[in-house]
Amino acid sequence: MSRNAGPALVRTLMLDFARLTGLEPAAAHPQRYLWTDAFAVCNFLGLFSLENDRRFLDLGLSLVDQVHRTLGRHRADDRRRGWISGLSEEEGARHPTRGGLRIGKPRNERRPGEPVNERLEWDRDGQYYHYLTKWMHALNRVSRTTGDPTPLGWAMELAKTAHARFAYAPPAGGPKRMFWKMSIDLTHPLVPSMGQHDPLDGFITYSKLQAAASALGGSSLPGLKDEIADMSGILRDMGPDLATDDPLGIGGLLSDASRIVQLAILDSRSYESLLGSLLDSALQGLNAWSTAFSPDEPAERRLAFRELGLSIGLSAVESLREAVEAGPGLLDRKSHSRRPIAALLKYLPIRDAIEQFWMDADNRESATWVEHREINMVMLATSLAPSGFLSI
Repeated sequence: MSRNAGPALVRTLMLDFARLTGLEPAAAHPQRYLWTDAFAVCNFLGLFSLENDRRFLDLGLSLVDQVHRTLGRHRADDRRRGWISGLSEEEGARHPTRGGLRIGKPRNERRPGEPVNERLEWDRDGQYYHYLTKWMHALNRVSRTTGDPTPLGWAMELAKTAHARFAYAPPAGGPKRMFWKMSIDLTHPLVPSMGQHDPLDGFITYSKLQAAASALGGSSLPGLKDEIADMSGILRDMGPDLATDDPLGIGGLLSDASRIVQLAILDSRSYESLLGSLLDSALQGLNAWSTAFSPDEPAERRLAFRELGLSIGLSAVESLREAVEAGPGLLDRKSHSRRPIAALLKYLPIRDAIEQFWMDADNRESATWVEHREINMVMLATSLAPSGFLSI
């Protein structure tokens, strides 16, 4: 199937996603999952921008509301009721992100004092920091698309809450750290270790929210200066090596590199050192991962959403190439980032191979696709039409 068939498939995938998860027609108990829904909002906004079809904007806005009213509230199988922030019904509706947002996992969170079961923990609810940053990004995209500052305000409130609960100073002293997973009410950590890229997600997300607020003249919006400084400090203490051999993580590094370039245009700051670290780390990871990648591997042995996360990031490399060609600026002739960008461009055929494989309807009938159907659908749509997600 040709990549030119992508636009029609993107529409089909996203409309099927809306139907399957109870978005349209609206279900009494919709299936909401924060990571997938963040990408889906961006996809709907991207389709609206590309096709000027109001239906897709309405789907994006409806999804935001449904996420807040589902994942911003306690679970049906929880004795607690109402907004997880503890706000009243009316106040919670005005500030739906003030208590954070649940992941949307099938099992309730582990009870305090209950022994940790690492296998079950993957299926248990709670709050993930890197999911929250994805939702902040989606809300910012809504504001930039509609011109309404309200979703940006929700994103900044979420940033304030998430940072206050996930980032902490160790009791014994030393640099700040972050919890990877918190309880639904954000009172205690469920997984105390720190995600490798969580501080990076926080720094870039906070920075683009702050830039968006400045562009809107949003003096009434909460500032994130202190939170940005915190994340910058954690990143500095971690050092420049952010490499991973996980394709989803590599794709995230490349997407973040693209956003760094966009940020530099917005706020005229120099991000050269961070950009270089991201590109070098992504190239290192891609060199390692690609040696074991086989485009002929059967679908049953592959995880589509992880591969598609990489292909989304590889699409971001094309925008980096355009930035190089457009110079001067962040990527002028003296930039150390030009070399890894040139090297990364050689991997674009991998993006095409991943997309072609999962565009094949037969491969989308495999057990590994069906098991993660909704996230796979949305990530394939994002890969085929990445502008809605990759824009800041």
